[in-house]
Amino acid sequence: MRTLFLAFAALLAAALFYPVPLYAETAPSQGPGWFIPGAAPQPVPAPHARPAAAPQPHAAPPTALPALPPVPQLPPLPKGPVPPPAVMGVLSVPDVYRQSTAVQGMQKVITARRTALSQDAVKEQAAWRQMQATLAHDRSKLTPVQIRARETALQNRITKARKTFAGRNQQIQEAAQVAIGEVNRMLVAVIRQVAESRGMNLVLHRGQVALNMNTFDITDEVAKQLNKLLPSVTIPADSAMPVGPIAPLLSATAPATVSGAAAPLPLPPAPAAGAPKP
Repeated sequence: MRTLFLAFAALLAAALFYPVPLYAETAPSQGPGWFIPGAAPQPVPAPHARPAAAPQPHAAPPTALPALPPVPQLPPLPKGPVPPPAVMGVLSVPDVYRQSTAVQGMQKVITARRTALSQDAVKEQAAWRQMQATLAHDRSKLTPVQIRARETALQNRITKARKTFAGRNQQIQEAAQVAIGEVNRMLVAVIRQVAESRGMNLVLHRGQVALNMNTFDITDEVAKQLNKLLPSVTIPADSAMPVGPIAPLLSATAPATVSGAAAPLPLPPAPAAGAPKP
């Protein structure tokens, strides 16, 4: 009897502290056909349901572009002569320059003149440094007036040398332009001569052609004919070249920056003409 009373008391305590039936713990939390005491029924979502799309704001209609004026209708011109069928050839002007004996000789002369200019600039820089070192050594023995006089003399020499070197460099450039201009004039005549001998009436630059047969290329023949007609070219003396407004080669704050590197050989405008390689 005592055992039965203890069991009944245990069941009563469980009912007071755990009002939810024990079978509810094993039931699923939600789903069709299940009932959970003390919980409101949950709606069952439809399979693969997607949230409703938010309404999009009304898009403004695109602005219509103004209509372009119609293409004018021009009257026909009188019939002109019909060009003949094209017979084409290809040519590489830079390769002709590299094979030209006149261009090679001109490059040697221009390079020698630039080398001489660079050597003179180096000597002048050494003289500037010596004058600066002497002034620094004697500064303590000189009066302010004497120091300013020496500084002015040094600055005047630097300014004069800067203009002289810039003028000589410009004269070298002008002489090269005159020489290469003579080569280009003869080159145009040779290209016409070789093209006519091949029956060609249209010569294109090799860099503009994606693919061609070697029989279309007249570069070597033009180079040989150019060397035959113009084996060398006369380069005028630098002193004969005019000197216009020149830009300083040297910086006033850094006078010892004359570079001896020769600039690329200048070439006048020519169709697909690249600077010849040394």
